[in-house]
Amino acid sequence: MDDAASEATADPKRSLHFIEQIVEDDLASGKFGGRVHTRFPPEPNGYLHIGHAKSICLNFGLAQKYGGKCNLRFDDTNPLAEDTEYVDSIRESVRWLGFEWDEEHYASDYFDRLYDWAVELIKKGSAYVCDLSPEQIREYRGGWDRPGKNSPTRDRSVTENLDLFERMRSGEFAEGTRTLRAKIDMTSPNMNLRDPILYRILKAHHHRTGDKWKIYPTYDYAHGQSDSIEKITHSICTLEFEDHRPLYDWCLEAIGLYHPQQIEFARLNLTHTVMSKRRLLELVREKLVAGWDDPRMPTLEGIRRRGYTPESLRAFCERIGVSKYNSQHDMVWLEDALREHLNKIAQRRLAALRPIKVTLTNYPEGKTEQFDANNNPEDPNSGTRKLTFGRELYIDADDFLEEPPKGFFRLKPGGEVRLRFAYVITCDEVVMNAAGEIVELRCTYDPESHSGGANAGRKVKGTIHWVHALTAVDAEVRLYDHLLSIESLGDVPEGEDWRKFINPESLKILKGAKLEPSLSSARPEDRFQFERTGYFCLDKDSRDGALVFNRAVSLRDSWAKMQKKG
Repeated sequence: MDDAASEATADPKRSLHFIEQIVEDDLASGKFGGRVHTRFPPEPNGYLHIGHAKSICLNFGLAQKYGGKCNLRFDDTNPLAEDTEYVDSIRESVRWLGFEWDEEHYASDYFDRLYDWAVELIKKGSAYVCDLSPEQIREYRGGWDRPGKNSPTRDRSVTENLDLFERMRSGEFAEGTRTLRAKIDMTSPNMNLRDPILYRILKAHHHRTGDKWKIYPTYDYAHGQSDSIEKITHSICTLEFEDHRPLYDWCLEAIGLYHPQQIEFARLNLTHTVMSKRRLLELVREKLVAGWDDPRMPTLEGIRRRGYTPESLRAFCERIGVSKYNSQHDMVWLEDALREHLNKIAQRRLAALRPIKVTLTNYPEGKTEQFDANNNPEDPNSGTRKLTFGRELYIDADDFLEEPPKGFFRLKPGGEVRLRFAYVITCDEVVMNAAGEIVELRCTYDPESHSGGANAGRKVKGTIHWVHALTAVDAEVRLYDHLLSIESLGDVPEGEDWRKFINPESLKILKGAKLEPSLSSARPEDRFQFERTGYFCLDKDSRDGALVFNRAVSLRDSWAKMQKKG
């Protein structure tokens, strides 16, 4: 774990959350020999999303705080959905977030041992081969309001079960015709204990073991034993696994293995986005987004491409805390964490996203001058840069209105504003084309209104940004907004397709933005504040002479808020 990640997980002023309290109690009692060993166990069937960031920060953070270890383990028990592409992406995302694992493992590392332990369970009379189809298993399992009933093959002899299980392994039977099930209690009020499936037949190629196996363990069976093999102390899961904990415990006790402690916490839910891997996969496969790293996606690769920083994600996870109760957090919290971090580190630049040309009619033709501008007023060590100023400029269309309402202090016909770092200008004439579109503003400037001039203290109500027309560089700017037009998919009326609620305004592309020339040397993932506009990140689609910037998050805009209220 890097130093920055350590700082984000070790705030001495914060009270302990309930998992930290459990760990501290275990350390005080000497449980697990004073060790803390956690693991982060993603299935490599997709890209990690921001919900995983909470689990990553929790598991790696606990290990760091208590001088322990954290493993990265890939739960690769379903060859139908897994791929090395996802393995590589998961590794990269964990490292980008600021963490490094002590050991890397795969559930498939343990396939031989898991099989041998299944044989032991059969010999003990604790597991049997079931001939019911998947539909029949569901029927026999019963429901919350009624008990299940035993499979007709539940009382097979040990000898017959061992023979059938070995033949399952050799590939003799078709998929769906047989399973290995634990023999627990078909009347248990916990559905997970009604003879759960331990192995199923899958004649699929595995990304690591190839075609060696024709049967694969279920997650419920592999989970606890993998934890036990790795000598994990605290097996931290999300709340949906709380009802699975008795099965976790049963498997370990039935086999007679070292027993970690499973602890559940509330998963991260965010407004206006999709947190289901299945639905994220639908978005990608149906080309509703540009890929797993589309900046609208909540995947770590997506929000990284959008311009989020690992520091902001860690700060967000620290802020929302760790709880036993599910809740939904507003996306505003995440955006605020990013603004707070980028405000400290992002270099400031001037940009006109929707440019309008301004000609200063009384500024000498051919003349240019340079003004000093702070790179970041929040960072005294960030230095300054030179801005070229001349007769022809661009301002942003948002900073001009022909018929402005009360309270609009930007440029208007006959009005005046100060150009940031430069002079006060007055709008004298609006030039339009045949379509009625503004093509030029003809203005005059006050040459004594700059710093050191006779009118340097001249008071005007508005200050706007600008770029020099002759030295500005062109760029495509992508304005990203919430993926969903509703707060939660839980708000989708029954029977309606959730895709109807993908926000049609989630991406707007602006061509021909005009930027400070210094931005031509930016590199992908470099982040800037375009003054008075928002925070932007150079996209990987950029090429020499063809810059592409993504808006990571907007600034808080008081005038925009006034417009919405109106």
